[in-house]
Amino acid sequence: MAEISVAILGLGRLGASIGLALKRYSSQSSANHQFKITGYGKGTNVDTAQKLGAIHTTVRSAAEAVRGKDVIVVALPYAEVAAVYPYIAPDVRAGAVILDFSPLKQQALQWAKQHLPAETYAIGMQPIVNPRYLFDSVDETERASADLFDQGMMLVTPNVNALPAAVELAMDFGQLVGATSRFIDPAEHDSLNAAMEGLPTLIALAYFRTIAHNQGWDDLQKLTNPAFGAITRPLFDTHPDDLRDQWLHNRDSLLHYTDQLIAQLRELRRAVADQDSIGLESAVVDAAHRYEKWYNRRYKNQWDKQSIPEPENLPTVMSTLFGNYIANKLRRKPNKEETQD
Repeated sequence: MAEISVAILGLGRLGASIGLALKRYSSQSSANHQFKITGYGKGTNVDTAQKLGAIHTTVRSAAEAVRGKDVIVVALPYAEVAAVYPYIAPDVRAGAVILDFSPLKQQALQWAKQHLPAETYAIGMQPIVNPRYLFDSVDETERASADLFDQGMMLVTPNVNALPAAVELAMDFGQLVGATSRFIDPAEHDSLNAAMEGLPTLIALAYFRTIAHNQGWDDLQKLTNPAFGAITRPLFDTHPDDLRDQWLHNRDSLLHYTDQLIAQLRELRRAVADQDSIGLESAVVDAAHRYEKWYNRRYKNQWDKQSIPEPENLPTVMSTLFGNYIANKLRRKPNKEETQD
């Protein structure tokens, strides 16, 4: 049985869940290969990931974690990604595949291209999680789970000049952790990300500042309940530098959706000010109908296949990436020489 060495940089909920999913796969009797997982993280996340069984070993530096590894998972806070690539570059071996889970793909892939040595391959990855966790957005290592990606999608975002074999390996990786792999252009991904990740966090900031700077905040904060916690939680889970950089690095798309939000708020404000009960009711009924339709499709993971294109014309042989040894590990059973090793 072939062994694949994996480094996971970042042991938050995402990184730890990837480790748990890989170990779950390795434990199956039908598994054709085993994943040996080395983790690198900071603070209590490391101890928690170890207690959960998400990793086999831990190291004290990202450079030590990636040394000699076949696959490197980058699941770090966004503000740390720019610095980690030049730091690990001397220790990344030729032929390694880097799976970058940063929220913005164009910028992260540019950092990788700028610093990684030749014959290493960075591919962007974006999980669309199990609908079971759709309303559980708390980003804590304690909430990591092996099924976080089950019944979800793994969006693979390669550059146009990415090695096809590296793209295929990334798609196989997504399927091994339980997701259905799809690919999407990095620029298109970032545009959509502005609506689905950037705008909600910007709303969280605007909402909290509105309430916290209100003269009645001393009394208001005593009445906080789940509705308040749900909308403001990103301010607790995400470092301010991360939020700032994500907004600024995706500025144009974020401004587009922010302008649309402002227009909606103005329209709703007008309806409230005019006591337009019919207009408000119509808006709520329309939103509720659309929401229910989305919820049912999201929970069943039933979508128009044309909305996220299937990969086309990708090779079925990955030998050009790793040579005849590591290339086949994710797709096929090990050959006799591998088994004897």
